[in-house]
Amino acid sequence: MSGSPSQVPLHDLVRAFGRVGLISFGGPAGQIALMHRVVVDERKWLDEAQYLRALNFCTLLPGPEAQQLATYVGWRLHGVAGGLIAGGLFVLPGAAVILGLSILYAYAADLTWVQGAFFGIKAAVLAIILQALVRLARRALDTGLKRGLALAAFGLLFLFNAPFPAVILGAALIGALFAAAPVTEPTPDAEPRPRKRDMAWRTGRAVAVWGAVWAAPALAILLVLGPDHVLMDIAAFFSKLAVVTFGGAYAVLAYMAQEAVQTHGWLDAGQMADGLGLAETTPGPLILVTQFVGFLAAFRFPEPFTPLIAGILGAGLATWMTFAPCFLWIFALAPWIERLEHARRLQAALSGVTAAVVGVIANLGLWFALHVLFDQTRRVQTGPLDLTLPLLAGFQPVALILAAVAAVALIRFRLGIMTVLAGAVAAGVALQAVA
Repeated sequence: MSGSPSQVPLHDLVRAFGRVGLISFGGPAGQIALMHRVVVDERKWLDEAQYLRALNFCTLLPGPEAQQLATYVGWRLHGVAGGLIAGGLFVLPGAAVILGLSILYAYAADLTWVQGAFFGIKAAVLAIILQALVRLARRALDTGLKRGLALAAFGLLFLFNAPFPAVILGAALIGALFAAAPVTEPTPDAEPRPRKRDMAWRTGRAVAVWGAVWAAPALAILLVLGPDHVLMDIAAFFSKLAVVTFGGAYAVLAYMAQEAVQTHGWLDAGQMADGLGLAETTPGPLILVTQFVGFLAAFRFPEPFTPLIAGILGAGLATWMTFAPCFLWIFALAPWIERLEHARRLQAALSGVTAAVVGVIANLGLWFALHVLFDQTRRVQTGPLDLTLPLLAGFQPVALILAAVAAVALIRFRLGIMTVLAGAVAAGVALQAVA
């Protein structure tokens, strides 16, 4: 429990999480299952109870829970060095692939066959979001209060363009006040718990060190390029994003997409859907789509750099500001894992957030559908209402058909995401060729 070096050789940790990082396709559920097989079933580094306690702890934190779980396993086995190795290897392969695909996208998106491929990807992304919505709703909406929170979150976001952090905070407060949360009995652990004073000292030190590490690139940009440069905007935006990403990647994508598209103008809605499709096809956390957004933002406003150099800097900065906080949360709070997981109010707040996330994902799906199924949309602002509506003349029935076929393949026939994406890409290229 202490995060001190164990009997597990460091090279075994490197080998195991290098493998996980290369084959961790399938989103958080698949990645968590893969790590369970490696860490619990094959290597027996943690037992079932320890793994579940760690997973429950990571769901309480902002950010990608699968990457944080990898970091925690590494921390438990080899301290900070192990956490950096396991968490880093979980992210780096996918980040390298996304960077390469972002560069290819920036320079080749105007090619006819590429346009066809991304037409298919956009349609498949709608089906993927629908599948995530159905799965989460079945699991999370088991009471009338939770269904009400989901509906309220959807209405606030779609009809009134309410701030995403405010919606999540409100759901957490309502959950803590009213939602029922089961009281889990503590599980005995052979290892003694460290003293609270020692844990507090380690937590404070981790916050100070990793807070400085997190902020260092933003400070360097501020000193060299000033507060108005696009890289400073990227640093500020993704720092804020890192502390409100409760509920998984899909929960925050709507907020990120709307801010990046409507507020900052870094990319358009179609490009945002393309980025999500690319992230679905690569290993690592889905939230690596932030790297795609950071690349295009800096690529579009490159001065004083070349577009390619600016794009690479923007991608690296977005990735840093997204994932550096994950190490902070783990290294600062992991010593408290057993005490945190039995906090009833905290568990109740999490249940409220999870319910609201269903409405958030529904808003994300509708937002993407409006921009994928219609050529144009319009923003309507009347009194408190602030919503986006489609122009019906621009309806694209072929996109709807592709999305429907992809949804049936995923939900009814349970085909893998990679298979469905490959089929959608092939269909999009074929349709473009015919056109």
